Amino acid sequence: MENLSRYYTLLRDPARRKIIEILGVQDKIGFKELREALGLGVGTVYYHLDMLSDFITQDKQRKYRLNDRGQALYRLLKEGTVPATMELGGVSTHGFVRWIFLSPIFAKTTKPLRFLPVSTVMLFVGALGAAYVKLTPALFFFSPIFTYSVAGIIVRYFLGWIGLFFFGEALTYIFYKRVGNSLQFLTCLGIASFPLMIYPYIYWTFPMLFSNFQYLDLTIQAILVALQIWGILLVSSAICFGKGLRLDKAIVISLTAMYLNITILYLMGWFT
Repeated sequence: MENLSRYYTLLRDPARRKIIEILGVQDKIGFKELREALGLGVGTVYYHLDMLSDFITQDKQRKYRLNDRGQALYRLLKEGTVPATMELGGVSTHGFVRWIFLSPIFAKTTKPLRFLPVSTVMLFVGALGAAYVKLTPALFFFSPIFTYSVAGIIVRYFLGWIGLFFFGEALTYIFYKRVGNSLQFLTCLGIASFPLMIYPYIYWTFPMLFSNFQYLDLTIQAILVALQIWGILLVSSAICFGKGLRLDKAIVISLTAMYLNITILYLMGWFT
């Protein structure tokens, strides 16, 4: 096999090992039966299947089965060439990267009703912060020009993320024909708002703490850019877990949302 290290990486996750083992034993299986055997959420199962897309195919009845490469991978696993006890922490920075994407938190949203209140509170805290410091929100951006009431700012903040939800739903269907699991996706998006949630509070407290700092305005802008980048990564992660897409596919949707956000604001004269 030409790229054994990639197979090792794929099989570090126990869910993906189990999928390969199930398909190796049962020859083919439907999505519902596979999900029940794994005991995972819809989005999570789709995500793992997407990660294994080079090794799995579907027949006319849409049942999953291993292709030739998948059969070879199953033989490696069965023969013990790939250690069955291999863990995710093989790379020293892996745990840090997982927390950058908040993967441990998103992974727990398979029962989204437990986390939906937390997600809603995070959006509300972000909206209140923007209203308090009078920053007009536009999804990934803020304007210091105060043109809306407190209630108007709160509504705009929520509408931005709700709009992103529907935009993500539409694009995942148009690009990848992926539907369903909307509640988990909505919950994950609320959690993904964390970087933009904290920005109004940084905007408020930073000048008080560093009032004599020469490059105060430039620093605040740099912080916003860093939080925007982190926000894009978290939205991509939310799409991964909520819609079951690989990161390379999810980031296409999140970047499209960002570029559309920039285009609309440019046409509105925000950057002139």
